Amino acid sequence: MIADRNGKRLPVALSVAGSDSGAGAGVQADLLTFSGCEVFGTSAISALTAQNPDGVTDVHPTPPTNLAQQISQVMDFFEVKGVKTGMLPSEEIVNLVRDCLAGTREISLVVDPVLAATSGSELAGDCAFEAMKSQLFPRATLVTPNLDETEALTGERPNNVDELIEAAKILVEKFQTSFLLKGGHMDGENVYDILAQKDGSLKTFSSPRVNNVDTHGSGCTLSAAITAYLARGEGLVEAVLQGREYLLKGLKNPLQVGGRLFIKHN
Repeated sequence: MIADRNGKRLPVALSVAGSDSGAGAGVQADLLTFSGCEVFGTSAISALTAQNPDGVTDVHPTPPTNLAQQISQVMDFFEVKGVKTGMLPSEEIVNLVRDCLAGTREISLVVDPVLAATSGSELAGDCAFEAMKSQLFPRATLVTPNLDETEALTGERPNNVDELIEAAKILVEKFQTSFLLKGGHMDGENVYDILAQKDGSLKTFSSPRVNNVDTHGSGCTLSAAITAYLARGEGLVEAVLQGREYLLKGLKNPLQVGGRLFIKHN
């Protein structure tokens, strides 16, 4: 831990993810969220992207040797309590992250298995996604797929809460780790997320849908907030509960940019 000038101790979290030049998602959103959750945020940038909420125009993966040094510089200096992975653009980078986290079982790991931006632009190919499944899922404290990613993992897209629950059970059985399946893209007045833990327990979270706010970066914010609360020592259920509340607060108190409303990350 580190302390601020008033002596308040802050746990440290690390985001390994892509840079979003528009600051609505990726590392920028993660760092804002960490700060909002009273956690000291550090970062290792896996790719440089040129993007804004309307789309991604260019992606440059970070050279693996540089990414390895970014992670090691953080881990060597800080007592990191939680790690979150987002965009990991290649199999080589996924394997590198696995190696960098070897021997750190005491550190919580939240894997957000990012396949594409909210705009639809692809951010990780099939090889990277397969590597995440085999190399990072077994190490993860929690995996947080959205509906598209759940479909990629199970072969079927959940269309209602019951199907989301069944998908969660399938994924826990298949990968032997805990999953938070996010149902925000399903229709309905409420948003449902399913937490399925590897011990077999299930918990359904629901909240009223917030309309007219752009959801760009919502998945990043949620996974970063959960990582922050895990770093603060909360159990998994409580970390998910507080992470969802943090995201909901950001949706209910949005920023206005150019006549549009966006999530306030902190």
